[in-house]
Amino acid sequence: MEKDVVLTTDEAIEYLKISKPTFLKYIRHGKIKAIKAGKGWRILQSELNRFLLGEVN
Repeated sequence: MEKDVVLTTDEAIEYLKISKPTFLKYIRHGKIKAIKAGKGWRILQSELNRFLLGEVN
């Protein structure tokens, strides 16, 4: 079983190739599931892959 990678906000926006405001909007609207960690967010890479594949709830 592969271990899922946890990404920071900056790593996630680079991975998705989107702006930070757009990324934060997706989190607020529930399109990307993330955990608040201090001043930033932590996101599973598998969650970003799910988002990219269009498997948004």
